[in-house]
Amino acid sequence: MKIAVLGTGSWGSALAKVLAENAHTVQLWGRNTEVVASINQHHKNEQYLGDTILPHSIKATTNLEHALEGVDLILIVVPTIAIRSISQAVAVYLKKNPDHQPILVHATKGLELDTHLRVSEIIESEISSELYQSLVVLSGPSHAEEVARRDITTITAASHDLEASGIVQKAFMNDYFRVYTNEDVIGVELGAALKNIIAIVAGISAELGYGDNAKAGLITRGLAEITRLGVALGADPLTFSGLSGVGDLIVTCTSPHSRNWQAGKLLAQGYSMDEVNEKIKMVVEGFTTTKAAYELAQKQGVEMPITEALYRLLYEESDIRSGLSGLMSRVGKQEASLEQHLGSQEAHEISH
Repeated sequence: MKIAVLGTGSWGSALAKVLAENAHTVQLWGRNTEVVASINQHHKNEQYLGDTILPHSIKATTNLEHALEGVDLILIVVPTIAIRSISQAVAVYLKKNPDHQPILVHATKGLELDTHLRVSEIIESEISSELYQSLVVLSGPSHAEEVARRDITTITAASHDLEASGIVQKAFMNDYFRVYTNEDVIGVELGAALKNIIAIVAGISAELGYGDNAKAGLITRGLAEITRLGVALGADPLTFSGLSGVGDLIVTCTSPHSRNWQAGKLLAQGYSMDEVNEKIKMVVEGFTTTKAAYELAQKQGVEMPITEALYRLLYEESDIRSGLSGLMSRVGKQEASLEQHLGSQEAHEISH
């Protein structure tokens, strides 16, 4: 296949490497001229992937039309804040070339501020469905650094069109990169976005000296509130027990590779959000997702205490330690069962 990868960050470059090693023709697009030059001249993206050698077949460009020309698949891997503008640019190209109808794939994890839209919803609002075949979401527990060095990785390709997700599955699959298909786009996208909130709090907890007990509690209760919001928005609850749910949550909450976990540690050291972004040199999706998820939960009437505590820390300048203490001193509750989430009849059908 001929594939355009839009985004020269760590994840875009790592996925481009996977595709090129699978013998696809890969055109990598980005706005940073220095990164593009480094990829073309030295076959490295030193700014985001260090000394990792990229396949020589990967060509990088700052010309979007050139990147999109004649491709079978467009993979969008830019921060959530840039999804709308890149979708508009892709729409302009596809309108000029109506006979060219590629599959669209995105691998971005976040929610849009103000609108609270998932990434696929942003793309669909800007690109008419008549201009492309199908839209697929690529997500799961995956650090770019580990994928780039061919560590074993398993992720999900989600779409309402199983044929399209199967094509994406086949395009990426190899002996170190395994892809499962899924039809629950809502659940996959929400699991991917919301786990970044819990990862920031896990980083804060680690920096404050709390141990594995606290980490396990955060992951478990974080999964509970992610599931509550997901179910309220129409997701399949079982999705959150899979790769893009608990899998992504574990890898993001326990690894120093996670920029959201790193962000939490820096916040606990007293740095502001702006200072954290500057230090990490990549977008911390969890910051904006926290605000969007908090507002969405308020609108839906869904209780998300960890998300609310982080929101108050980030946007109302509450004290970190008192915020964590507040989580622990909440009124005692019963741990929710599947029946409490879904109702007895639906839970019975799933369990059988």
